[in-house]
Amino acid sequence: MRWQPHLVVLPIVLPLAAAALMLFVSEQRRMVKRMVSSLTMLAVLAVAALLVQQAGQGPPAVYRLGGWPAPFGIVLVADRLAALMVLLASLLALAALVFSFARWDRAGPRFHSLVLVLLMGVNGAFLTGDLFNLFVFFEVFLAASYGLALHGAGAARVQAGLHYIVVNLAAALLFLVGVALIYGVTGTLNLADLALRIPATAGTGRTLLEAGAAVLGIAFLVKAGMWPLCFWLPRAYGMACAPAAAVFVILTKVGIYAILRVWLLFFGGTEAAPHFGQEVLIAGGLLTLAVGAIGVFSSPSLSRLATCSLIVSCGTLLAALGTGDPAVSAASLYYLVASTLGLGTLFLLIEPMERSGGEAGVRSITEESVGSFEAEDREEVGVAIPAAWAFLGMSFVVCALLVAGLPPMPGFVAKLALLDALIRPEPVGASAWMLMSLLLLSGLSTLVAASRIGARIFWMPAQPLAARVSAIEMMAVLLLLGAAILLVVQAGPVMQYLGDTAQALHAPHDYLEGVLD
Repeated sequence: MRWQPHLVVLPIVLPLAAAALMLFVSEQRRMVKRMVSSLTMLAVLAVAALLVQQAGQGPPAVYRLGGWPAPFGIVLVADRLAALMVLLASLLALAALVFSFARWDRAGPRFHSLVLVLLMGVNGAFLTGDLFNLFVFFEVFLAASYGLALHGAGAARVQAGLHYIVVNLAAALLFLVGVALIYGVTGTLNLADLALRIPATAGTGRTLLEAGAAVLGIAFLVKAGMWPLCFWLPRAYGMACAPAAAVFVILTKVGIYAILRVWLLFFGGTEAAPHFGQEVLIAGGLLTLAVGAIGVFSSPSLSRLATCSLIVSCGTLLAALGTGDPAVSAASLYYLVASTLGLGTLFLLIEPMERSGGEAGVRSITEESVGSFEAEDREEVGVAIPAAWAFLGMSFVVCALLVAGLPPMPGFVAKLALLDALIRPEPVGASAWMLMSLLLLSGLSTLVAASRIGARIFWMPAQPLAARVSAIEMMAVLLLLGAAILLVVQAGPVMQYLGDTAQALHAPHDYLEGVLD
């Protein structure tokens, strides 16, 4: 069909066009904005599902903008991994957008445009086939995330948001320096072309190239949340409004995706291109996992539990992907999807639970101290009914099981697949044993912390409870939990898809031929 080749560009064009259109719509016409943004999100989600189906059946779909061939023109590539990440980002953004309809989309101007531009930038980062446009899309979604981090006002939120902006501007500068060094040595920024040229680079050029790759790696690791480069993350994500914090979960995964894509293409483990920086990835991932697990165990609030759990997921992915083993990579990708759904849900649950009076968390303290939009509006959201507590309690239990990696949720399947893949090589290395130990300990610390916080909120509240949650908020939470349950029900086909994805990443012949043909 004639329209099928254009599917690749639609996850970028649709949210961009809708965001631009809504700049001309008055903030008072809220229903129009909600309708346009919802329809756009649903259309992008449908396109992403078609891309996943298409990628699973054949070689990567390559879209050449302006008809220019690579490496001279700009190309978009939808292989299995890129299509999967676009689908995951679209689902998370849709849930966050639906949740915001309860009240957050009227807490400040241009909320819908910011979410759509962020989605456009994230989708572009997943689909682009060259380093320069990866930088451009990084900047696009970061610019939108700055607005979302500050959305809702409040002194503490503005302070945390400005900190987040400064850190990411510094990372963007490093990104640009790394790209410049690599281009200076190789004369190209197309990812597939670089994959062919890098093994032939030697001498001083090789040293400069590896310096550029190291600088680029630091920029990616800041975004991926590796310790100690993740010092900004707990405060920035903990202070962001609920839908913004939920959609920010995918931003750390963009950093993980960039490392996985660039590292395996440039330094795929062959004799000519050994795994450059492998020790840093494994050691950094293990340290991140350990620090995150300690943070989870000592979490005094839901916000801290969610942000530390996010750091745990980043450490797990970095250490696992650093092994360079296709079987571990496949299990890691399943873990990536499961943890993103679980953490996105957890960030959405924080606000209704705190609003209902069970916990004086970070957001509550902020509201009381600054008298922001939230404090004025929180009692008007939802109705106080016993079933609301039952919904919040059940959702929190399911979410805690998912994040901790306990059955029957997909987090358990992911950790089981990771453990199985890690013990298969003979003999099992010391780093693999450490990763397995930390995986189990982090799950235990999550279970203990979630039980402690859950018991304090639901069984030993500091004040009489009157749960307030709106139907639209329930719908957003159920959307992500439903996707998580579908992930475990369809675990076999999903693991097959991810196994093929990992094989294609570690042996990217189809990717190179598709882009450069």
